[in-house]
Amino acid sequence: MISLEEFHQDFMQSILSDAQSRGLMRAKSFFENVCEELIRTADLTNNYTEAEYTKKGIDVYGYDYDEEREVLSLLSHEFFQEDTIETLTKNKIDTKFRRLKNFYLKAIDRLYQNMEEAYESYSMAYNIYGWKSKKEIKKVRLIILTDGKVTRRLKELPSEIVDGIEIEFRIIDIEYLYKIYLSENSGGDFEVNIKLPCLKIDTASDEYQSYLSYLSGNDLVGIYEQFGQKLFEQNVRTFLQFRGNVNKGLRNTIEYNPEMFFAYNNGITATASDIELDSDGNIINIKNFQIVNGAQTTSAIYAASKNSKLDVSTVSVQMKLSVVKDSEKQNEFVSKVSEYANTQNKVNKSDFFSNSSFHKDFKNYSKRVWVATVGGSQKRTHWFYERVRGEYLNEQAYLTKAEKTQFQLENPKQQLLDKTFLAKSENSWLQNPNIVSKGAQYSFDYFRKEITDRLEEDELAITEQYFKDVVCRVIMFKEVEKMTSKASWYQGGYRAQSVTYTIAYLSHLIAQKEKFLDFNFIWELQELPLKLKDILEAIGKRIYGEITNPPEGNANASQWCKKDLCWITIKELDFEIHIDENLLIDSEEAKYNKREEKKETRLVKDLEMQTFVLKESVDKWKKLFDYYKQDEFEFRISPMQLDTLEKYVLGYFKLPSAKQSKVLYELYCDALDEGLVF
Repeated sequence: MISLEEFHQDFMQSILSDAQSRGLMRAKSFFENVCEELIRTADLTNNYTEAEYTKKGIDVYGYDYDEEREVLSLLSHEFFQEDTIETLTKNKIDTKFRRLKNFYLKAIDRLYQNMEEAYESYSMAYNIYGWKSKKEIKKVRLIILTDGKVTRRLKELPSEIVDGIEIEFRIIDIEYLYKIYLSENSGGDFEVNIKLPCLKIDTASDEYQSYLSYLSGNDLVGIYEQFGQKLFEQNVRTFLQFRGNVNKGLRNTIEYNPEMFFAYNNGITATASDIELDSDGNIINIKNFQIVNGAQTTSAIYAASKNSKLDVSTVSVQMKLSVVKDSEKQNEFVSKVSEYANTQNKVNKSDFFSNSSFHKDFKNYSKRVWVATVGGSQKRTHWFYERVRGEYLNEQAYLTKAEKTQFQLENPKQQLLDKTFLAKSENSWLQNPNIVSKGAQYSFDYFRKEITDRLEEDELAITEQYFKDVVCRVIMFKEVEKMTSKASWYQGGYRAQSVTYTIAYLSHLIAQKEKFLDFNFIWELQELPLKLKDILEAIGKRIYGEITNPPEGNANASQWCKKDLCWITIKELDFEIHIDENLLIDSEEAKYNKREEKKETRLVKDLEMQTFVLKESVDKWKKLFDYYKQDEFEFRISPMQLDTLEKYVLGYFKLPSAKQSKVLYELYCDALDEGLVF
């Protein structure tokens, strides 16, 4: 397992690489990356906004507001950027927290009235004043982010009460980030301490153990109060359904017939990596507790208690809890439970994007496709696609020093493809800058739906050319970020919005010509051609001027850029931009290339399926045949499919054709989805 020191070294290299490739100060790259990580792990919500405001005695870089729990978070950072892990001293901690607290106190005292409206910090101060005035803040969290380690002298950070509101102090240090890494790669240490009666359900499976139990309304409220969205990290529907709008039927039951809630409600389905039982058989500890079905129920009870002030103490909620014994299969198991548990409501395939063929195909190309050598280098490299968080670091965990050096040469850190960054880049080119402006997690959620729909409709094939084009768009996104930071017209603030709108506008201009950008120019150079840079800079300058002057009635550029109307307005503008025809290809050529790529992809997939069929044992195919033969109608297997399977089992053909392999492969996959264990 990777040590803390190794994790720190890799983390610092990631920040350095990110800062260089995107034209950022290292401290800014550190802050952005950690905040995105905290959004992903639900320590922050999708409402998080970067907003820097530094004055004498004040130091704040961003804020977040959890609408459900009415929790305001203010963030600052201490970035040491050293090769070794530094210690964050008690004096430094006290100073940072004091400056954050000063900002909060001034914000609730109308600080916004003395600020310039054109900046994110104005919106931050204005919103805080509004929430406080409406009594919509129940807790304030002051958070320090650091690449150092908290001094051992600091035993605890006791909360304070200011004007009846709890102020909580929290530090996210390198050890906390390391624990996130470990939790995602070795099962986690997220624990819920509670006492629940339970009934153990005997199962024949070696993979999991199930229990039936129930929680009181107060139990559920208390757990959510403490852990928030962490309870729903692996619930694919959470971002859509956990909104606090109490279903009328649920609310009426809670208010008028709370004792009937158990009978009327389906309860929750949850998973855990481990549990602890006391001598009486009660559950007293749950590790890595995840509610994979029941977010609406949880939301309804919490909102009824906190917002409607209803008594939920007599509400009882049934719970089916499955403990996954193999930590390596945790994600796969949770995904399956979530999929089947949600079948009473329509769940789009895009909700299970982590199991999509997109990841598998894209990963395969990232391993297979070599980047052209550039700048005199004789070493060919890959763009490493991190399909699973921490994968880049994990693949080096057990390599020798020589092997690790070779791996890093072939997969340089600056060519690491992160899926959330990829989503921002793709959404920009797909002309959704308003979506990108809503934040990385929202953008990724939108992208997975978009890309899955396009894959299902066969409008898009994950081909080698598609992989190269995606990489080129990532290069473009980073180059525009760097260009914007260095531009004389850039006054600071709203860089992210300017970048996504610039790329989207270029895509729009090219689409209007009914042509396509020839990404091969970028792929061969691994950077933007000079002509394209000039075009993007001209667009960027005009875009920045437009979005930083939102129309009357819009609070600031950040909020304006999230609106559909903003993108509609930008598209209608004529910046008189000329695009060199040499950078473009016509639609017929693009269609031809796409057809040829699909043929190649089909050939590769045919070979993969044939290899799979031949690799599996005859006993497995016999078991599959017996499974389907028992009830042909129920599983709707055609006579042709059954005949192909039977002939292969009986040895009528030793080497199945591409068509036969596809039939056998799909029958195998369908049986797995239906629960058959080989």
